[in-house]
Amino acid sequence: MYSRINVDKITLNFIFTYINQSNMMENFQVQELLIVIAVRQQNPSILTADFLKYTGIIPSDWELARPPVLTNTAAQVVYQNGVSIVAEVNRVIFAEAIANKEASDVQIAAIAHKYIETVKQVDYQGVGINLRGLAPYEPENLGGRNYTFSKLLQPGAWQDFGSAPVEASMRLVYTLNETQLYLDINEAQLQYPDKTTKPAVLFSANFSRAINHEEPAARLAAISAVIDKWQGDVKTLKELVNSKFLDNQSYSINTATTETLLFPAAIAG
Repeated sequence: MYSRINVDKITLNFIFTYINQSNMMENFQVQELLIVIAVRQQNPSILTADFLKYTGIIPSDWELARPPVLTNTAAQVVYQNGVSIVAEVNRVIFAEAIANKEASDVQIAAIAHKYIETVKQVDYQGVGINLRGLAPYEPENLGGRNYTFSKLLQPGAWQDFGSAPVEASMRLVYTLNETQLYLDINEAQLQYPDKTTKPAVLFSANFSRAINHEEPAARLAAISAVIDKWQGDVKTLKELVNSKFLDNQSYSINTATTETLLFPAAIAG
């Protein structure tokens, strides 16, 4: 039985920088890493910028991108380097833009470790590794919509209904050795700083692993071990998308964001 901790339909406002080096086509890259830790019940107000700094969870020299957000049901702290932490009643979300970063430069996993080691009064239940990446296309090639309909779906009369073209998204579930990989494929549009747009395909992955330990310390150790698997999950997703979905028509992009992240309720099951 797998405990699935997922982040679906996350609203992210990114600034995208398009890279095209001598028209060389680049492979799909993962732009975003989210570590989602489920809790039984917590008070989100514990998440403050001062708390994160004075406990050493966040380096003291990090600067806020904007004033922290605090409501009755959620709290959010966003830093200028693109790292974001969100606390809700039933989960904590650690997010970082990782495009073109070396693994040694990605900091969100270490922050998640420090958080669960420091905030010990919370009953942690499970963890999910969530990854998102975009494959943009040149206008003369397949756009996000055409890619979905021509590559992944069988054409049929079902496409001709309503007053506007039907939109498509897909969810695939892969069973791997120690995990289940949920892969969502959606149409997308990239908007660049100069206001131009480009069609793209958005790949969103959730890696779910069983956390079966009843004793809190053992469960926490198991969650910590899953956090350390994020690099392997990135490699797996890149291998899957590049080898099974793309045909060298995608381009890599850099992403950086300090915009608001909106997270709906987690899916568990």
